[in-house]
Order: sequence, then structure tokens, then C-alpha cells
Amino acid sequence: MEKKLVYIFSDGACSGNPGPGGFGVILRCDGREKELSGGEARTTNNRMELMGAITGLEALKFPCKVILQTDSKYVVDSVTKGWAKSWKAKGWIKADKKPALNSDLWERLLNLLEIHEVTFTWIKGHAGHEENERCDRLAVMQRDAHAKS
Repeated sequence: MEKKLVYIFSDGACSGNPGPGGFGVILRCDGREKELSGGEARTTNNRMELMGAITGLEALKFPCKVILQTDSKYVVDSVTKGWAKSWKAKGWIKADKKPALNSDLWERLLNLLEIHEVTFTWIKGHAGHEENERCDRLAVMQRDAHAKS
């Protein structure tokens, strides 16, 4: 059976690092869309970028072929350049011998990449990309909501 093609757009936002943060996700498949978002009162921008990708992939009910677009070089480069897999293989230690940050989220993402066939695409943030702008609005809304909590 051929896997369904799903487009996932994600973005994260944080005020302070750490500080209140949020993420926004759009899933698109077969002409339908679903928006997801969430956040935390004390987090980092990189954690929110990872949570966007993870939340989108975790929403899929069966293995899919995915085009995941994000403005996070941290997420895209860590996956496409093999850094995250290398960190895991070395017990979450980076090449510079320092601990890899966000290993809990990288573990979740790497597990999802075993299920889904994912192509990561970097897009320039705040450059008028319609879905990225929508995800940013969702992320900022969650960030602001968590700043008040």
C-alpha cells in the first residue's frame, strides 16, 4: 500500500531563552488541513521548534510520506546532516564533548523518523511564506498565553 503524502509546516516562538514559548503546526493531506498548537511557561526556542515537528508527526495515525517545512535550521540541519543520530549513538554527547541539549525531544523525533518517511525542508522565516506565517501566529498566540500563566 502506498503511503499518503502529508505536508507539515511548523514553527516555534519563545520570549526569552528560557521563557514562555509556543509552537504552531499545519498538517495538509488530500485537500484537508488541521492546525495544532501548544506551549510551555518556561522553555526555549529550540524546544518549541522541535515540539512543532514532533507534534505534527505524532498526529499521524499511520506511516506516511511527509514533507516537513520549518524555518528552524537547528531542526533541519540536526536531522539532515546526521547530527542527532550521532549524538544519540554517542550517549547524547556532541562532537565537542558537551552534552546534546533537548535529548528527550530528539529521542522522540528520531523514533518518529523510524515510522514515517520524512523530507525536511528549510524555509526562510518571516519572509511571507503563507503557512510559515500562520504557524508563527499560532506559536506566538501560545507563547503569549503561557506568559500569563
